[in-house]
Amino acid sequence: MPDFNWILKMAMRDFRKNLSRLLLFVSSIVVGIAALVAISSFGENLVKDIDNQAKELLGADLVLENNKPLGDQALDSVAIQLASEVNFASMVAFPKTDASRLTQVRALEGDFPFYGKLETIPSEGDADFRSGGKKALVEKTLMAQFDAQVGDSIKVGSVMFRIVGELQKVPGQTGITATVAPAVYIPMAYLEETGLVQYGSRVEYNRYLQFASGTNVEELIKPFEDQWEMDRVDADTVEDRKRSTGRSFGNLSNFLSLVAFIALLLGCVGVASAVNVFVKEKLASVAVLRCLGVASLDVLLIYLVEIVVMGLFGALIGSILGTLLQFILPAVFADFLPVEVTVGISWVSVGFGMITGLFVSVLFALLPLLKVRNVSPMATLRPETADSTLLKDPARWAVMVGILLFIFGFSYFLLKQVTWALGFTGFVLVAFGALWGVGKLIMWAVRKFLPISLSYPWRQALANLYRPNNQTISLIATIGLGTAMISTLFFLQNQLLEEAKFADKEDQPNMLMFDIQTPQLADVKSKVVDRKMRIIQEVPIVTMQLNEINGIDKKENEELPDEENYSRWLYNREFRVTYRDTLIKSETLTSGELIPLGARGDSIFVSLEKGFGEGNKMKLGDELIFNVQGRPIKTYIGSFRDVKFNQVSTNFLVLFPEGVLEQAPKFHVIITKTQNDRQAADVQSEIVREFPNISIINLGTIVETLEDILGKISFVIQFMAFFSIATGILVLISSLIISKYQRMRESILLRTLGASSGIVRVINTLEYFFLGSLASLSGILLSFMATFLLGEFVFEMNFSLVWKEGLIIYLAITGLTIVLGWLNGRRIINQPPMEILRGNG
Repeated sequence: MPDFNWILKMAMRDFRKNLSRLLLFVSSIVVGIAALVAISSFGENLVKDIDNQAKELLGADLVLENNKPLGDQALDSVAIQLASEVNFASMVAFPKTDASRLTQVRALEGDFPFYGKLETIPSEGDADFRSGGKKALVEKTLMAQFDAQVGDSIKVGSVMFRIVGELQKVPGQTGITATVAPAVYIPMAYLEETGLVQYGSRVEYNRYLQFASGTNVEELIKPFEDQWEMDRVDADTVEDRKRSTGRSFGNLSNFLSLVAFIALLLGCVGVASAVNVFVKEKLASVAVLRCLGVASLDVLLIYLVEIVVMGLFGALIGSILGTLLQFILPAVFADFLPVEVTVGISWVSVGFGMITGLFVSVLFALLPLLKVRNVSPMATLRPETADSTLLKDPARWAVMVGILLFIFGFSYFLLKQVTWALGFTGFVLVAFGALWGVGKLIMWAVRKFLPISLSYPWRQALANLYRPNNQTISLIATIGLGTAMISTLFFLQNQLLEEAKFADKEDQPNMLMFDIQTPQLADVKSKVVDRKMRIIQEVPIVTMQLNEINGIDKKENEELPDEENYSRWLYNREFRVTYRDTLIKSETLTSGELIPLGARGDSIFVSLEKGFGEGNKMKLGDELIFNVQGRPIKTYIGSFRDVKFNQVSTNFLVLFPEGVLEQAPKFHVIITKTQNDRQAADVQSEIVREFPNISIINLGTIVETLEDILGKISFVIQFMAFFSIATGILVLISSLIISKYQRMRESILLRTLGASSGIVRVINTLEYFFLGSLASLSGILLSFMATFLLGEFVFEMNFSLVWKEGLIIYLAITGLTIVLGWLNGRRIINQPPMEILRGNG
């Protein structure tokens, strides 16, 4: 039976002697724990705020939405307040600068929002807007883009409105939404006068209802749900919005926690590395204790007590830092949040951080710590018997299994899905495995092929990569993975932006005009041709809905079991289709064939986009009945196409043959290419002035918006990746300082044998250069692989090596390693050997 009093005394005695080294071990997990606690606290506060501000998210107790006018509803008489909104995408113009842009126009009637408010500058702008007259509220991003001021005019369709307020915030809207689709609010009374709502315009009609306090809205709407389902009316309650928002930001919180977890895992590698060096230096002391009759279990417990104390201390420091860190997270994520997030101490998150920190400290420290069990008294005479390999120690294998189970369990706790947890665990294994393999390969190659012809400093520096107490594998694993994360971000962002810069590509169009009515088509084409611009595509578009799939209509589909029915979305959505008998450049036939009308009797064969069709359990030959403006058209699936939606073209989920839809009501799209920004602005201004219902997308503007969005997203990801980089740097510092004691003896020996301080400095600098280079290059190569895989299978874009950014990252990480290594060893290099020996003794 172990004597715990004696073990505690021995642990405290050794603890005092090795305090500085053990503090380095603690530093490895502090950042990871801080990130976990901060994200956990932030997530908990966010959930509370979504719950508390749920009504402000929706702005009403019930919202009804449809793509057709809603008319009078049965619940209108029950509501204490009603408001209506018609919203659609349309061009607006600023007469002061003669500039125009596609925006989200919202025609409002009533006092919506009933909860929360439209925040404007000046503050009385909202009240002024509702007081009557041709007045508008304009999103701040739009005002800034065109340098507009309150009091200026804005033209929406055929009507000129005076801007009476700059919109700062709309209930439930995030900063990203405002960037993508900036809104312009106008009074409903002037909607018809604008002339913008015509056939083919994608219009959404909203009805907002407020009920008496205490009304159970969920119960109130139940009798109407079936009819709304048939009429394709979407009903959204406060509880619905709370659930959907909670799910969305719960997923965000879990993703951020996973990023923090990766930082913690990097710190855990640092823990294992630090304890490994610590144990190696203690093997001689352990052997002496074993000679004095101390049991191997007692020796293990002595050092385990020290690890527990330091793990608890590190977890406490990390939890305190995480609690402080959460105060800046609302500012970091401001553009992505629809609610105001409060901050405060979350004792649940602090406790979670403490337990996690202590657990991972012990778990990862056990892997090297278990070596002391196998130290025999003979190790005092034969030191080589004091070590044991992993392959020969079942207990250490058990710890490895425990580590894998911990990673899987923790990721499952965050993601709530076994497959995702397995995927994340697999990712961690592959990443660490690849970096561990690179480290082992480098050590083997240097040992095997180190050239004798190299000068002495080079040979000595390279040999240090595989000599006892080397940090090669731990540094490559930690710095490499941190580098890989930040590099992948930079490389992927660069490629996305390059892929998006359509305007710079000679063969790519850069302007789309849509909602062109048939009587306007000839005039618009004439204006384009007169400006020496080529019409690349002119496409008719017909709007329709899907009534039946293989004889099953919407009502019958609802009654089928889940495994047999089709997605409700298929029956509710609006399809926009075109007709032609040929493929375009962005399409490839994958199965079946394009069958012209009349080729097989009177049957009509349509072509579906492969992912859409197969993803919705459709197959060749299936019968589809479409509703085209009240007229049913029976069709059959004749083929599937692979469609490259990332190419600038009119891409469609459903393609009809020619000869079927020519007489159906339709609108047109024209795709062209302007020579420069000036020409783009001129043609846009001319067409919007003459045909205000036509919307124009200038892809140059789209690229600017995309860059803005990617900038905001990349800032958030960089902020989270910082935790991994910071952890890697802390592990780098602690690893260099811990190995300093081994290098100190070697440097003293070299100085004693007559090596100058300059030679020792060159050896140290070269060693740290190799370490930094190997770590950063490994991470960069891993990020190239990740970027290629993401580009190939997720974003479907061509991969290109981003050498410039890679070189900058390589130089930064390598330079940091050299500087830290030089600072670490300067005391040894600059002092005479005898002074160091006296001080060390």
